[in-house]
Amino acid sequence: MVYLSQKIVIQQTKNQIYTEIDEIPFREFALVLGAKKDGLNGYNPYFKNRMDATVALYKANKVSKIIVSGDNHTNDYNETEDMATYLLEAGVPASAIVKDYAGFRTLDSVVRAKKVFNCQNVTIVSQRFHNQRALYIANYYELNAIAYCANDVKSSKNYTHIREYFAKYLVVLDLYILNRQPKFL
Repeated sequence: MVYLSQKIVIQQTKNQIYTEIDEIPFREFALVLGAKKDGLNGYNPYFKNRMDATVALYKANKVSKIIVSGDNHTNDYNETEDMATYLLEAGVPASAIVKDYAGFRTLDSVVRAKKVFNCQNVTIVSQRFHNQRALYIANYYELNAIAYCANDVKSSKNYTHIREYFAKYLVVLDLYILNRQPKFL
């Protein structure tokens, strides 16, 4: 069942994924999915690559507003503020940044984009493997979404990719069996 879920999520979202900035159509909102800022040698490369992809989309006039959606479960950990700070330092104006502090899971971020921030059309920004799952959720909730792929991180000991394999199974369970909802709507 895990393998089948993986195949279904990938197959059903493959035509919504973009890797070339020149080919992606304009959407008012980008939804940037959270990641831990700090890595072993400075920035976590997943975080940095997502932020750089978002800056590129904004500077290419492919989006006009950016929702930074992440976890802030403790006073010392705040993905949303970290993302906003990175974007500001890269020249994105504060007026273009919308902060979603309740993006605890991908499900929360996607559903809240539609139901809290009233997005009708959105470009999701993350790595391909994560975009596939986010788009699957968006499709379930009838959010008109496409995704722009940030550069991935290559490693033979990559926990993130192993985790994602099982997360694609969990998203199918969440939507069709458990009927899981965002923590805050």
